[in-house]
Amino acid sequence: MDGHHSGGLGLVGDIGGTNARFALVEFDGADPRLIEPTAFKGEDYGTAEDAIEAYLHKVGVKQADQAVVAVAGPIDHGQVHMTNLDWRISEDGLRRAGGFRSAKLINDFTAQALAAPRLSPKDLRQIGDLPTLGEGDLAILGPGTGFGVAGLVRRHGQEIPLATEGGHVAFAPLDAVEIEVLRLLSQQLNGGRVSVERILSGPGLEDLHVALGQAEGRKVDSLTAKQITERATEDCPDCLATVNRFCAVLGSTAGDIALTLGARGGVFIAGGIAPRIIDILEKSPFRARFEAKGRLSGFTQTIPTHAILHPHTALIGAAVVLTPEGRSAVA
Repeated sequence: MDGHHSGGLGLVGDIGGTNARFALVEFDGADPRLIEPTAFKGEDYGTAEDAIEAYLHKVGVKQADQAVVAVAGPIDHGQVHMTNLDWRISEDGLRRAGGFRSAKLINDFTAQALAAPRLSPKDLRQIGDLPTLGEGDLAILGPGTGFGVAGLVRRHGQEIPLATEGGHVAFAPLDAVEIEVLRLLSQQLNGGRVSVERILSGPGLEDLHVALGQAEGRKVDSLTAKQITERATEDCPDCLATVNRFCAVLGSTAGDIALTLGARGGVFIAGGIAPRIIDILEKSPFRARFEAKGRLSGFTQTIPTHAILHPHTALIGAAVVLTPEGRSAVA
């Protein structure tokens, strides 16, 4: 990479339970531009600092000026112990290791929230009949290695992200099959609580596949999430049943989150799973379950829903934090 970049670059990261993604950003007050976004497998590195060092070496930059890293987990006083990856990350540690003038950690779905209104139509797939709105509060949620949830409050031209741990709310079954799935998953957890993340995630999809087969009296093979989604798109009946049920639960949960956050402006589905099943998702019970809220169905029927297809949304959101408006929004 040309040396003239080295003094005016920010580094952004998106560290989830499986992948650690990084990019350089030119931040000059305009919309930030991602440079050389690259993904690494988290399990290949002992620490986040090791992964950042590998990225900077790969792109030929000795150091960047500032860093904003989005992480999957709750941040406490500038530190996080990752939920689905055994890394402990701190702002001080990042700053010292990378030689950054400043380093900030933000929740990965805070980053998704900041990015959502900046995505172009080609980065989205509309689910249902309603186009996206330019006003109103937003909800951003999504299944990946875990299940993330955030809000974006929009008032008087300002955007304030709302970080949450909504992925760990309890799973609420809607019919007899889902009640049996809940019983089986709770049994698997030794009578423990079943959160929505236990279903709406990669590992959750695998557990749902087995539990749904048992609940419906079908013998199914134990498969990886990747195998389930691939076979579902190839019309394997067992895998298609699992993915359709997954979409139904996702719709119910998304509707509950829309009610909770008052997200009249729209709900965006992020994460790595939705793009892989997008054609199934579009035809699935997702939207019907999203709208089916009893006396409050009229509320959710007016809310648009979109799936995010852009592969680096959280990096875009982290880059927003390098701007003055973004910094003040997450201060």
